[in-house]
Amino acid sequence: MTDSLFVREGDLFRATELSLGPWAPGALHGGPVAALMAWELERWPTDTAMFGARFTLELFHPVGLEPLRLETRVVRGGRKVQVLETHMYDMNAKALARATLQQIRIHDLALADEVVRVNGPDPTPTPPLPEALRLVTMPEDVGVSFISTATEHRVEGNYLSDPGPAVDWIRLLVDVVPGETPSPLQRVAAAADFGNGVSAVFPFGSHLFINPDLSIHLYRQPVDEWVCLQAITRVGNEGIGFAESALFDRAGRIGRSVQSLLIDRFE
Repeated sequence: MTDSLFVREGDLFRATELSLGPWAPGALHGGPVAALMAWELERWPTDTAMFGARFTLELFHPVGLEPLRLETRVVRGGRKVQVLETHMYDMNAKALARATLQQIRIHDLALADEVVRVNGPDPTPTPPLPEALRLVTMPEDVGVSFISTATEHRVEGNYLSDPGPAVDWIRLLVDVVPGETPSPLQRVAAAADFGNGVSAVFPFGSHLFINPDLSIHLYRQPVDEWVCLQAITRVGNEGIGFAESALFDRAGRIGRSVQSLLIDRFE
């Protein structure tokens, strides 16, 4: 078995089984799509040191195991703020996804310790560290997929069976592309797409709660391989909802992610 979410085929990419998701046979989880597009956007050179402060992903159509092409452009250049955009296409030139990365220049302000607090004035309590929580083990009948094989999860409560708010520490176990260690942003992008699943308010199999987008805001990078989601889902009566996750590493708060949700009953 490969040890990456995608393999390169010349200028193209092809997903491996490690990227598969839960919604349809052969369709990818959003996390690998987000991670690959973050990888692509981070490759673009900058004139000064930049930090990826906002990453957004829009999923237009299901992404499968077919060859994929990425096209990237600079939307806004600048020494202080830069915006990049990449599109993902299949071999029929059908646009499958779009992602943008807003980068802000890095500048050491030497602020006082009482100003810079890792958690800030945040009412959200820091979750227990991953070593203190239960390792999730998947049933034997669950095949190779992103959640079962490519990521490690440590949680409070009963994973995916207790409805409502959830804490999930996530560690990406494989490369995004072969031979390249995932960057902090790629790890956050891969993890943040789990927010709607781990905090679902419906039993799996009763309703769809698909996210057509993912938005991530960061103010610092995670310090190691672990990213924590403190996630909650909110739904209305008109088939619309959103999931939001406070993002942590083992040192404290790093940002927030939000997913819009399409809610429907399984037919």
